Amino acid sequence: MLHDVMPETEDELKKEMMTAYIGFDPTADSLHIGHLVGVMMLKHFQLHGHKPVALVGGATGMIGDPSMKSAERNLLDEDTLQHNLNAMKKQLGKFLDFESKAENAAEIVNNYDWMKNYTFLDFTRDIGKHITVNYMMSKDSVKKRLSGDSREGMSFTEFTYQLLQGYDFLHLYRTMNCRLQMGGSDQWGNITTGTELIRRIDGGIAFGLTCPLITKADGGKFGKTEQGNVWLDPKYTSPYKFYQFWHNVSDEDAKRYIKIFTTLDKETIHSLTEMHEQNPHIRLLQKTLAKELTCMVHSESDYNNAVDVSNILFDKGNTEKIASLDEATLLEVFEGVPVFEISRNTLETSSMLDLFTQDAPIISSKGELRKLIRGGGFNINEEKITDENLDVKTKKLIQNKYLLIRKGKKDYILIKIL
Repeated sequence: MLHDVMPETEDELKKEMMTAYIGFDPTADSLHIGHLVGVMMLKHFQLHGHKPVALVGGATGMIGDPSMKSAERNLLDEDTLQHNLNAMKKQLGKFLDFESKAENAAEIVNNYDWMKNYTFLDFTRDIGKHITVNYMMSKDSVKKRLSGDSREGMSFTEFTYQLLQGYDFLHLYRTMNCRLQMGGSDQWGNITTGTELIRRIDGGIAFGLTCPLITKADGGKFGKTEQGNVWLDPKYTSPYKFYQFWHNVSDEDAKRYIKIFTTLDKETIHSLTEMHEQNPHIRLLQKTLAKELTCMVHSESDYNNAVDVSNILFDKGNTEKIASLDEATLLEVFEGVPVFEISRNTLETSSMLDLFTQDAPIISSKGELRKLIRGGGFNINEEKITDENLDVKTKKLIQNKYLLIRKGKKDYILIKIL
C-alpha cells in the first residue's frame, strides 16, 4: 500500500501517536471502491494506535482538484455538498471508530467550516505570498494540464487548488496537531505544498505518505464495470452486485487486493494464497475477499443473501431459495433475461403446453416442449418438470407474481403474471 513517503515519517510514527488525515472529495453522496484504499489506510492507522481524520472537502469540492484530470469538473452548490457530506460520514463510520472515548478516536472535518469566512484578500495575504508561482507550476498535476492537448487549459480556480489543500494541512496542524497527510500517489504535489506551508509559515515539520493508484492486472481501470463505478451505497450498487464484483476479480488481482482491502494478517493471507494456488478453480481468494468486503461495507446478512443468490445461479435445485427472493433481487439477478407477461386468468385456464408455446411463446412448438421435458431440460422455479400435463397454476409464484423458467443448463426466462 506504500508508494512514496517523506524521510523520517516511519521514525515519527514509531515514537508516539500521530494524527493523520486523508481528504475525500464530496462530489457524490456515496463513496465508491476507488476511495477504499484511503479508507483502509486510515483504518490501519487507527488499529495501530494512531488517530485518523477524514477531511471531507466541502470547500475544495466547490472547485475541483486538477490532479491527473484532463478537464475541469462541474461545481456543486452548498445544499448538495452538505447532503453528500452526511452520507459519506455514515459510510466512513463502518470502517472507523468515531464513537469511542479513546485518544485515537476518528474524527471527521469539513474544510468549508474554516474556509467559508476566509476572504480572498486575507487568503492571498496570509497564504499566497509564501508559495511562488514557480513552485506551483513545477507540480506534475499542473504541468500535465498545461502541456496537454486540451484547449481549455487550466482555470485560475483550479490552479489555486494546491494552495487551498495546503492550507487545510496547515489548519489541521495548528488545531489538531495533525502532522501527516496521506493520499493517492496523484496527491503528492498537493501534500508537499502543505508541508512546505507548515515549514515556511509556522516553522513546523510535517510529513506525507502516499499509496499507489490501484489498477487491474490487465491495465483496466479499477472499480469500473459496464454499469460504471462500484459504489458503497446499496441504492447505487446492491450488496449482491458488490459481492459479485470482488468474487469475479482475476487471480492476479485477488492476490493484490486481499492485501489492500482487508485487515487479514500477513500469515493468513500467505496461507490463503498458497491454498488458492493449489486449487485456483475454487476461487478461495476471491471468496474471502468478497466476504470480508461485503460484511464490512454492508452486513453479514447481506453477504449471506448474496451467496444464496449466487448459488441459485450456479447450483441447481434451489427451489426454496428461489421462492424466497424479493422482487428487486430477482430482477437484478436475472437482469437482461427475456420477460413474458401473461394475465392471471391465462395462467389459471391454459394447459402447460399452450401456456409456454402460445400464451408466453418461449418454446417454438408443443413437440419441442415435450422433448425438453422428457430429456430433463425444462425447469420451473428450478424444479425439474417431468409431467407434460402439469397444472402450472399449482406452482408457487415468486412474490405471487413471477415464474422462473430454465431451458437446458442456463437459458432463463421470466414469466410475469399481471
